[in-house]
Amino acid sequence: MIKIATRKYLGKQNVYDIGVERDHNFAIKNGLIASNCFNKSHSTAYGYVTYQTAYLKANYPLEYMAALLTANSGDTDKVQRYITNCTNMGISIDPPDINRSGVDFTPTAGKILFGFSAVRNVGQNAIACILEARNETGEFKTLADFCDRVDLRAVNRRTLESLIYCGAFDKIEPNRQQLINDSELVYDWAQSRAKDRASGQGNLFDILGDGFSSTQNKRANNAFETAPKSKPVTDLPPQKKLQMEKELLGFYVSDHPLKSLRQITPLLTPINLSQLGEQREDTRLCAVVMLNNVKKVVTKKGDQMAILQIEDLTTQSEAVVFPKTYERISSLLQVDTRLIIWGKVDRRDEQTQFILEDAEPVETVQMVMVELNPQQAGNMEDLHRLKTILQEHSVDKEKAKMPVIGIIQTETSRKLVRLGWQFCVQDSRITVQALQNASFPAHIKSLTGS
Repeated sequence: MIKIATRKYLGKQNVYDIGVERDHNFAIKNGLIASNCFNKSHSTAYGYVTYQTAYLKANYPLEYMAALLTANSGDTDKVQRYITNCTNMGISIDPPDINRSGVDFTPTAGKILFGFSAVRNVGQNAIACILEARNETGEFKTLADFCDRVDLRAVNRRTLESLIYCGAFDKIEPNRQQLINDSELVYDWAQSRAKDRASGQGNLFDILGDGFSSTQNKRANNAFETAPKSKPVTDLPPQKKLQMEKELLGFYVSDHPLKSLRQITPLLTPINLSQLGEQREDTRLCAVVMLNNVKKVVTKKGDQMAILQIEDLTTQSEAVVFPKTYERISSLLQVDTRLIIWGKVDRRDEQTQFILEDAEPVETVQMVMVELNPQQAGNMEDLHRLKTILQEHSVDKEKAKMPVIGIIQTETSRKLVRLGWQFCVQDSRITVQALQNASFPAHIKSLTGS
């Protein structure tokens, strides 16, 4: 920015050869740019805009964040960061709703509602068609009612499936798998009815349901109740629902696969991904993440490595897996899996990356829980015995990944403390047995709580 501003306002052709600092100081001394590296007119304008946006965020947070999400809807990283900001501000984000959503993110009832334009495979013509039908004859009652009233030339099968999978029909029917199965029959039924209407014909069920009336508002009064339905089926697993939401919206909205771990992960991960840039490069870090993408890379030597796209509840980030580590854990690197990862921070070209050194599926992580009374917690002899036992079971540092959590129980409180990473153990069951033999009450707890 300094180079660009200096070159523009001083007219120097050799600005890149002279040196940034000297040109910058010269420009400030001569009043050509302000101290923030912009010229003074730019600084004033930016200051004014900053004041305006700060005022709106403080006084109209719901409307401001909805506008911010709409303006940046094409940037996944920014939208996820703003959604996290909304959560921190106490603002909920609702998934799309076929009877409430508009084109863009909309503030409503103290929440922000996802707009149809943010749903993949839902084009502008389809959105206009849905909103027109809804405005003319009211809310959609069923999937058949929806298909019967919208123009199926604009709302095709792919659009309909996307709306179902992202949760837009949940208020009508929460069983998304049932809706998907029904849609195969209902779509054909609605197309047939549309052709009959276009040719000026009706069918027996339209007439009986007063659907062939000359008044358009009465046309499909009860007809949709005769629509075909598939056999009842169970709903999609929660994980599959969230996976489809992520695919179609770019984010987890109705829930997040990591939310169920919020209570326990702070014990294992004192930081989140949004704080990576603040960490020292030589510090061993741990994070509980979702794996969003795996890009395999072949080095000049022909070795395989990978670049991962990961996310937690705060932001998305990038992780690098070098060949030796990749050879050991490649089978674990499956998209849409929850992982606990260990590694270090690396900074290159002003970018922060997570260098992944180890990983474990969340479902297989077992913590060793060891109970200590206040007397034991303050007794050096007991602590030394505990330390010795744990060190005996954490000799192989590459395989010793099971964390140890101390439970300090008093009459009025119960405190959980994670012991240092140097005390992670290799075999949780053997470690628990050794602790119990030494009169330390201990048990195994999975990270998922199951």
